[in-house]
Amino acid sequence: MNPLIIKETIATPKVTFNISENNYEIKGCSRPEDVRDFYSPIIDWLKEFKATINQELKNTYTAANPIIFRFKFDYFNSSSAKFILDILVFINEIHNEGLHLQIDWYYDENDDDMKEVGEELSEVVDFPFHYIVTSR
Repeated sequence: MNPLIIKETIATPKVTFNISENNYEIKGCSRPEDVRDFYSPIIDWLKEFKATINQELKNTYTAANPIIFRFKFDYFNSSSAKFILDILVFINEIHNEGLHLQIDWYYDENDDDMKEVGEELSEVVDFPFHYIVTSR
């Protein structure tokens, strides 16, 4: 499966979903002009990824060695929030297929709002996040 690499801009986050490098990360600011246009390739990639899950992949990624999705948002607008939720729902569906996954939610030590958003999203998708504090 081909990696998904989207370069960061002033209005969109950097996205790296690369199976061969075990790197799954969304990082930066998300306030794209056309939110659907930006997030559709990410949703499509996750759909394709879900379709490729097999026993070998399940054996490779265990509870002790999960696939880690890293969310490192500086900011995202309400339009982006809906698509971020869609991504998290897909990740949870992939987890329910028997693939061990972990979600790391990064937030700045001075940004309690970003942590609270992560906690709310975790509750909505019924999937526990790992919270990682960063400092600028």
